[in-house]
Amino acid sequence: MKIGFIGVGNMGHPMALNLLRAGCQVKVYDVVADAASDLADEGAEVVGALQQVVSGVDTVITMLPAGEQVRAVYLGDHDGGLGILNMADSGTLFIDSSTIDPASARLVAIQAASKGVDFVDAPVSGGVAGAKAGTLTFIVGGSDANFQRAGLVLKLIGKSILHAGKAGDGQMAKICNNLMLGIQMAGVCEALSLAIDNGLDPQIVSEIMQQSSGQNWVLDRYNPCPGVMANVPASQQYQPGFMAKLMLKDLGLGLDAAVESQSPIPMGTLARNLYAFHNAASNELLDFSSLFEFYRRRSDNSKQ
Repeated sequence: MKIGFIGVGNMGHPMALNLLRAGCQVKVYDVVADAASDLADEGAEVVGALQQVVSGVDTVITMLPAGEQVRAVYLGDHDGGLGILNMADSGTLFIDSSTIDPASARLVAIQAASKGVDFVDAPVSGGVAGAKAGTLTFIVGGSDANFQRAGLVLKLIGKSILHAGKAGDGQMAKICNNLMLGIQMAGVCEALSLAIDNGLDPQIVSEIMQQSSGQNWVLDRYNPCPGVMANVPASQQYQPGFMAKLMLKDLGLGLDAAVESQSPIPMGTLARNLYAFHNAASNELLDFSSLFEFYRRRSDNSKQ
């Protein structure tokens, strides 16, 4: 396969590397030139313009920070103002694995169809660890035919390829998932902090909850209390992982979607506010599980 990859940051870099190791011919582009330099040693063709990365490839994957960048790259106002939908060969498949607002994904899908190219929104779950291991879950929005076509590529870098529905539905499903994850993380941080304040061992309490009705993904895979679980950000000074600023962004997307559909999300709103307070204390680049320290700081302050 000949693949163009745009955006090789914390997530995109290992995804592109796994495509190379799967035997694909990969061209990469990033606005930060150094971000892609070491991929050349693995066989990637590193290019300096969007026109170059989409030329002569079958598939283009994008992994970008937010809807603003996705709209600029696909539709224009980036790299001379010409979007990649206007640069690509007819029949090119575009896969956007960014996490963005569903409206932007639907807009790009409509424009892609008018240009004779295929598009799916395919945000990911699994974090940097999943990207490195090639075990990501892709949550895909698009037509049945485009989903089937995208799956041939995504199975090279992911473990689960799930079809959420039409264009934009992949993004909406991802927003709902991360809304729940943010709430879940806040709940686990709160419960473990309460246990510690009352003299309990957080490792023992975590084991009890894992075997009880409080069992959840955070306790099983991503415990936020330092020292309880090996090989998670909490035991590595909260190095991401999934940055707290990205969780705040995703919870904000959930709030925006709730306003649009007039859906009540009181717990999601509280989780978003917790992360806003936490990030304001210069924690936005730490892993999102560092929210545990938000509770511990306030617990310690209350006892002084």
